[in-house]
Amino acid sequence: MKATTMINTVTLSSSTFWHHCTKPISRINLNFKIRASLTNMATKVERAIIVGGGRVGRALQDLGNGDDVLVKRGEPVPVDFVGPILVCTRNDDLEAVLDATPKSRWSDLVFFQNGMLEPWFQSKGLGDADQVLAYFAVSKLGEPPTDGKTDTNPEGLTAAYGKWASAVAARLHAGGLSCKVLEKEPFQKQMLEKLIWICAFMLVGARHPGATVGAVEEEYRSEVSELIAELAAAAAAEKGLVFEDAMEDRLCAYSRAVAHFPTAVKEFKWRNGWFYSLSEKAIAEGKPDPCPLHTAWLKELKIVEGITVT
Repeated sequence: MKATTMINTVTLSSSTFWHHCTKPISRINLNFKIRASLTNMATKVERAIIVGGGRVGRALQDLGNGDDVLVKRGEPVPVDFVGPILVCTRNDDLEAVLDATPKSRWSDLVFFQNGMLEPWFQSKGLGDADQVLAYFAVSKLGEPPTDGKTDTNPEGLTAAYGKWASAVAARLHAGGLSCKVLEKEPFQKQMLEKLIWICAFMLVGARHPGATVGAVEEEYRSEVSELIAELAAAAAAEKGLVFEDAMEDRLCAYSRAVAHFPTAVKEFKWRNGWFYSLSEKAIAEGKPDPCPLHTAWLKELKIVEGITVT
């Protein structure tokens, strides 16, 4: 859920994180790096390939033992390497990442992106791909990551799924960040909740120019609550699952934790586009739109004019 996206947790981006050679290391950053190094002495952090030299990619590299391989834009992913491949690029760069990765290594890819990736996974034959919901933010160059803990989830929200999930969790724990290892269904529920958060808050915010995430939560709560309920019902019906109670409370708590984030509807294909595709499918089959409010507001903002979701 490029994102930084929330993710958005922010949305993960590909800009450089720590630039050791050209910028002085701040005291807080130095303390973070010393703490991570000391933790790594006692905790084995799996060697990894990290694709993407931006803020998140550099942060993950600094949580390693110094033997990771950093792959930048356009560079091939090594074939003779045992370990996870942590993909920290923009969603629109995923096609290029896959092209640069030997097919024999596809099962080792771990995706840190925000949004709905499942249709893309299926189109590429990736099946049950490893994923991470990264609820930590790397705000700018030279800053250590900030954990996305909230008043409803003080234990932290970051979660990992797949065969390399434990390795990812160990790496994040080395830097004092939280990370849960989840099975498929609990992870899918959390992934969908994060998708609902970004789709609902960004769309409501876009209806009120200049509104931050915090303003949406505080001033337009009734609008976002109605949209959360609608999107949650549509996602539950499509995926055949039941969400845990109090979703709205959890999503609003997260919004308070990142209240300063601006709002805008971006990366339509990977976010709101999935819900709009459910609407298009239902209407084409002569059924009621499962997301009528979502559709109406997309049209009000002229976001779906001329767009065909595939």
